[in-house]
Amino acid sequence: MKYLKNISILMLTVCLFVLVSSCDDDSDKFVANETSPVQLSELTISEIELDPVNTNNPAVTFNWSRADYGQPAAVRYNVEISFDADFTNTVIATTISGNNTATLSVGELNSAAGSVGAPAFDWSTIYARITSSLGTQDGLPVDSNSISFMVYPYFNYPFDDYYLVGNGTAPGWNNNDNNPALFRDSDNPSLYYYTAYFSNDDGDYGNGRWKVLEERGLWQPQWGVTDDEGSDDPKTSGEIAGNPGTQGSDPGRFGVAASGYYEFTFNISTKKYTTEAYDASGATEFTSMSIQGAASETTAMTQSTFDAHIWNIPSIRLVPGELQFLTNTGSTWGSSTAFSGVAQEGGSIPVVVEDDYEVWFNTLSGRYIMIPLNL
Repeated sequence: MKYLKNISILMLTVCLFVLVSSCDDDSDKFVANETSPVQLSELTISEIELDPVNTNNPAVTFNWSRADYGQPAAVRYNVEISFDADFTNTVIATTISGNNTATLSVGELNSAAGSVGAPAFDWSTIYARITSSLGTQDGLPVDSNSISFMVYPYFNYPFDDYYLVGNGTAPGWNNNDNNPALFRDSDNPSLYYYTAYFSNDDGDYGNGRWKVLEERGLWQPQWGVTDDEGSDDPKTSGEIAGNPGTQGSDPGRFGVAASGYYEFTFNISTKKYTTEAYDASGATEFTSMSIQGAASETTAMTQSTFDAHIWNIPSIRLVPGELQFLTNTGSTWGSSTAFSGVAQEGGSIPVVVEDDYEVWFNTLSGRYIMIPLNL
């Protein structure tokens, strides 16, 4: 027995030695070295005019040398586009793994050019480079040389639009009944306003309610409050939730406890909202409203029967130029910002691209929004 015990101790010692030796053996460790910058080839063409009709056609192909990180690992390549040679404002147009060539479609290049600030319908110089890296965490990133070329983008509408639905608003719970659009802030495209009348005449807990939709006729995506329906007490501020934006189930409802004028703000970036009472006493209620100017024939707007301060045109053809809102008193209202802003007496609103537009104007706040229907 003592002999067998000694053999067991010897075998245990050998196993421990092998284990320790294997822990110290670093021959199989993955060690990658930073690669030299890949070389991005110059394009065979210097000017690219983008066709808004054939957006899926190839627009440009980039080729570059392969990165060498000293290991047989898949390398990720980001194709970066910038409006300046220092790449202070860039967008990743596409990401390629393992290959050293990438083709952007007309739509992809137009979107990238618009995102970095290249104006529509004008020639601009934009810059491209390749950033190589390892793994999904972009380890050991190295930038290539940069190249430049001219591009002529078509218009890229970069904004999101939102619409009201609910028994506290004009369309009720009908999600496709000319639902009012929220008015987007011209300086902060994530911030929206709706300063208007909300209804809850009987004070019932289920009345005076609304949600926010991204598209008329569809219940998702929809936005509301983080509280579950039934526990969603009307509040003056709070967090917003969305299906599917933040969760898989429908959110609770925004709401007011009594009828009146309120200013509702909705920030899709911070996921915050406010609903505060608004003093509309003394505000002028116009009896007619029209659009006029070089961008359009003079066209009458329709006044909401739910709120006399809300006017709209569901669809009107506008061309590049300027327009004003013309009141029954003969005064004209406008502003210097396209698509959305706050109108003041005497201004003119620029129209930068031809399209059919949905137009909303709020005479209580002066806010307007013009939503292109085909861009």
